[in-house]
Order: sequence, then structure tokens, then C-alpha cells
Amino acid sequence: MTMSSFHLQVVTPDGQAFEGQAQRVFCRTITGDVCILPRHCDYMTALGMGEARITDEAGQARRAACIGGMLSVCDGEVTLVPTTFEWADKIDLERAEAAYERADKALHNETASQMDLKLAEAKLHRALVRKSVASEK
Repeated sequence: MTMSSFHLQVVTPDGQAFEGQAQRVFCRTITGDVCILPRHCDYMTALGMGEARITDEAGQARRAACIGGMLSVCDGEVTLVPTTFEWADKIDLERAEAAYERADKALHNETASQMDLKLAEAKLHRALVRKSVASEK
């Protein structure tokens, strides 16, 4: 038995990351994880910072780091508009590790302002997401 699918578009500021039929989209929103399946009701939410998993029409699952933006389901069409979307196989693990080290160092800077600490915390979380997704390629 084949599973039904829906049209999915993933569009970032850098261009289109995916367009086609999908069986499922799993991603992190600002209120928790959500899984969109065919015939989902109309829905819109802000994206958080975490892993996204897209299962295409053929049942192949791909993972990505998905950070910020919006998710929309309207009349059976699903649109993911993340600020950052990186497929697991495209993430440079060494670069993610270096970003983590810089952010961790900034968090331990005793002279940092509250704004600098908040920024470092966000960068650390982003680096952790990217490392996690990339390490399980």
C-alpha cells in the first residue's frame, strides 16, 4: 500500500531547497515538534530551531537543520520558509564544531554584556543543532 502525499515547498532566503511530493514533514516550531501528514488541516506557525525530517513520495527520509521562519499548510499545500535550512549531507561538521567553540568561549567571557550573552547562547544552540544533524548523516 502506498501512502498518500502532498505538495511541499521548502524556500529559504538562498533559494528553493525542495519542491515536490512528500508523505510527511517533521520539524520544530516555537511551541514544540510538529508532524504534517496528508490531509492536515490548515495551519500556520513560527519555526523554532531544530531538526527537520522530510519523507518524500518514495518513502525516502532526509534530515536537515531547520532554523527560524514559518510553516504554512493551506488547502493541502505545505510551505516551509525557514531562515536557515541545511541538508545533513551538506553541513560542514568542522565548521559547526568551530562555531560551537566560538559561542562557548563567548558565553564564558566575564566582561560580555547581556546582549552579547544572548547572542552567544543563540549561536551555541544553532551550532548544536547543526552538529547533531550532521553527525547522524
